[in-house]
Amino acid sequence: MTTSVQSTSRPLSVARTFSFKSTAEMVAVLGPHDGNIGLVEQTFPGLRIRPKGLDVVVTGPSETVATTVRLLAELTLLVENDTQVTAEVVKRIMSMMTASLNHPATAMSQNILSSRGKNIRPKTINQKSYVDAIDANTVVFGIGPAGTGKTYLAMAKAVQALQSKEVNRIILTRPAVEAGERLGFLPGTLNDKIDPYLRPLYDALHDMIDPESIPRLMEAGTIEVAPLAYMRGRTLNDAFIILDEAQNTTVEQMKMFLTRLGFGSKMVITGDVTQIDLPGGQASGLKQVRQILEGIDDIHLAVLEAEDVVRHSLVSDIVNAYDKWDQAKSSMERRRNRKVKRQTIEAAAEKLLAKSGIDMSEQEDGTNQ
Repeated sequence: MTTSVQSTSRPLSVARTFSFKSTAEMVAVLGPHDGNIGLVEQTFPGLRIRPKGLDVVVTGPSETVATTVRLLAELTLLVENDTQVTAEVVKRIMSMMTASLNHPATAMSQNILSSRGKNIRPKTINQKSYVDAIDANTVVFGIGPAGTGKTYLAMAKAVQALQSKEVNRIILTRPAVEAGERLGFLPGTLNDKIDPYLRPLYDALHDMIDPESIPRLMEAGTIEVAPLAYMRGRTLNDAFIILDEAQNTTVEQMKMFLTRLGFGSKMVITGDVTQIDLPGGQASGLKQVRQILEGIDDIHLAVLEAEDVVRHSLVSDIVNAYDKWDQAKSSMERRRNRKVKRQTIEAAAEKLLAKSGIDMSEQEDGTNQ
């Protein structure tokens, strides 16, 4: 009798050293109390990272060690480009590397705009693709949940285009649809009534342009913020046009807006198809346009996910929780609809048999006998 012994092979363990130029650089990469080390070690099983002087000794499976050394190099590049390396930044860089992006730090260091001591940059791989699509196409749709930077990045690109004289003006618009509230009976002028709808656009503008110059630019028509209804009948030339909250446009409004496009202009349409506030169950123009315009050159559809949320980390968890709830609800509704359909068919069949003089209970009794 022959006994076979199976041996399990373990990945080859190796050690590599990564060196920093200074203590400040090392602290910036590894985080307070070397907090980023723990995050990386949790992500890669079997990995050990040990600081020693200005060096870091990385030990573990060869492939994991190679990835970690590359990660340290990318984080160092971010520090050199004045980007603070937080736990969220480390997670995003690791996510980009998993997605096989060659140089994620370069993507995250790409300045769109520098304003009031703040650099505005894409922070995820999908955001980078979105920004690149805005550069490469005349019409771009940015679809995704709250906090993914759809409007903010589009606004930064608009201000960049204005400053570089690629366009002569910025036009920002939103459909005036209430998100569950009723604002129509507020006192004041028409501008006072529509201001709550447009306030998020003003807030983004204040982040990117000197607040004192905004009234002057608006008075000159260089920046225009208006409800979507004000776009009807116009042709918008040499402008960067942003339609925000586009999920609350009807199919007709979306067509009207898109046909405002003039020469030398660029359009970005942003929205979240999970937060439609149209009354009476009307179809969303943003949902419909995905099928209508599919395959047309110079129009790009960029999709951002919960992983692209760059607000508080809890926002991403909230978005994911709602997505799971929606999926469970849809599954339950499908099962209920199938049950109702089956019961309807059975009732119709019984009715038809009864009309034909066939008693199914007698048939079943005869079968049993």
